[in-house]
Amino acid sequence: MPFGRRALLAAPALLSLPAAAEGWPSRPIRLIVPYAAGGGTDLLARALAEALRPALPHPVVVENRAGGAGVIGSEVVARAEPDGHTLMAVVSTHVANRYFLASLPYDPIRDFTPVALLSRNTMMLVTGTVQPYVDLRAMLDFARRNPGRVGTGSTESLSSFIGQELARRAGVEMPDVQYRSGGQLMNDIVAGHLPVGWTSTASVMPHMPTGRVRVLAASTATRTPFFPEAPTAQEQGIADFDLAGWVGLYGPAGLPDQVGQVLFAALTRAFADATLQQRFTAMGIEPNLQPGAGLAEAARREDRLWAAAAAAGTIRKEQ
Repeated sequence: MPFGRRALLAAPALLSLPAAAEGWPSRPIRLIVPYAAGGGTDLLARALAEALRPALPHPVVVENRAGGAGVIGSEVVARAEPDGHTLMAVVSTHVANRYFLASLPYDPIRDFTPVALLSRNTMMLVTGTVQPYVDLRAMLDFARRNPGRVGTGSTESLSSFIGQELARRAGVEMPDVQYRSGGQLMNDIVAGHLPVGWTSTASVMPHMPTGRVRVLAASTATRTPFFPEAPTAQEQGIADFDLAGWVGLYGPAGLPDQVGQVLFAALTRAFADATLQQRFTAMGIEPNLQPGAGLAEAARREDRLWAAAAAAGTIRKEQ
C-alpha cells in the first residue's frame, strides 16, 4: 500500500474538526507549484486538487509560479499567512537549493511547515529514437567519442546533480542543459533537439505513446514499476548509483497543527480513491503518502546528502 495504517486512522479528523481548524478552509486554497506547467509535479498537483474536491468545502486551485529553480513560487508561500489557504507542492531540491544557489530569500526547512510527503520520484534517463544510441553504454561511448556534444537535460538541482554525477563516474564530458519543467525537456527529447535528459516518470509517461522516446536507465537501485523493462544505471555498470527524489506538500511556517491534521485526513481519503490511484499509475507517479513528520525526516535526509556533497566539493554554489 502507498500509505500506512496511521494515515487511515487520520481520516476521522474530517468528521470532527479541532477548534483551531473550524471554518477551514473558508475560501479556495491556493496550491503553488513553483515550476512550469506540464511537469511531473504540476501533473500530480492537478490530479490531487481534483481528488480533494469531495473532501473539502472549497476547491484547491493550482497556481504555477515558475522561476529561479523553484525559489519564486516558494517565496510566495514563505511570506503567506499561515492560515492553510496557501500551500505548495515542491520536489526534494527545495532543500538542495541552499547548496546550489548563491542565496535564498528563506530557509527551506525553518520557514515552512511540512504537511505531507506525497510521492517518490524515480528519475529516468531518456533520449529520442532519432539519436544514435539504444542503451546507456552506447550513449556513454558516443559521449566519450564526442566530448561536450551530448548535453544532459535537467529541470532542477537533483536531475542536474544526477546527470553530472553519471558523467563524472563514467569519465565523460556531458554539459548540463537546464529546463524550466519536465514537459519542456520532454518536448525537446521528442523533437530530437536534446540528446538525453533526466526527468521524472510522470514527465516521461505521456510521451511514450509517440514512439519517439527511448528510456535508457533508472536512477534508483531497483527498477521502477512504471518502466520495468528499463534497467537501472547500476545494472549497466555504474556501481552504487542510487539517487531519487520526492514531492512534498508544505505550508508557511506557523501553520496550525490542527489544520495540517485535517488536510492530511483529506489527503488520505483522496489517495485511497481508486480513480486517483489509476490516474497516478497512468501518469507514472509513485504515491508515497506520509504525514508531516515523514516529510520532515525526508527533508533532513536530503539536507544531510547535499551538505556532504558540498563538503566533499562535489557540488558548488552559483557565484
